[in-house]
Amino acid sequence: MFLDKLNWRYATKKMDPARPAPEDKVEKIVEAVRMAPTSSGTQPFELLVVTNPEIREKLQVAALGQTQLTEGSHVLVFAAWDNYTEDRLDGVLEATEAERGESEGMTNYYTRLKNAYLPREERDNFEHAARQAYIGLGFALAAAAELEVDSTPMEGFDADEVDQILGLREKGLRSVVILPLGTRDAGNDWLVDMKKVRRAPDEIITRID
Repeated sequence: MFLDKLNWRYATKKMDPARPAPEDKVEKIVEAVRMAPTSSGTQPFELLVVTNPEIREKLQVAALGQTQLTEGSHVLVFAAWDNYTEDRLDGVLEATEAERGESEGMTNYYTRLKNAYLPREERDNFEHAARQAYIGLGFALAAAAELEVDSTPMEGFDADEVDQILGLREKGLRSVVILPLGTRDAGNDWLVDMKKVRRAPDEIITRID
């Protein structure tokens, strides 16, 4: 059951370098990110799948030494668009029309979207794009749990340093969150057997009938 898988997962603190995440499962997690919904279907982020050991070592330094980046086998880096531009939004429209055919309604929709997005401050647009990347992260976490691949979502890193390591800024991208994948080292992970702690349903859920 899916909820059982969510209870199985936790933010893995210690991974076993000798037990990499299976490639076929990683590909399914990556596909789940690609299939994640985003605002107006823009998908305003890119996903970098990093397996190169030297680059992962550099990322570990940028992430305050968190060992999952090198003990795990794959590092997913979610990098959001630094801004919405006319070219980027036109590209989304063109891709949509290539699949669905041209539509005056869709053209008008993206015209309204450009009128709303393009005048905004770059920072506001980046933050909006970053929120879409987090939807992708959520799908990755859920898919990893379903496939029993261990993962650890990370915000604790120097984004400027990560951007430099991966050459993101020149691509119009900025790193927002990192997700190492691997296999838990159950014998050495202090968190593995601890009971999951979540707020009670009546503290976090309000039902409005």
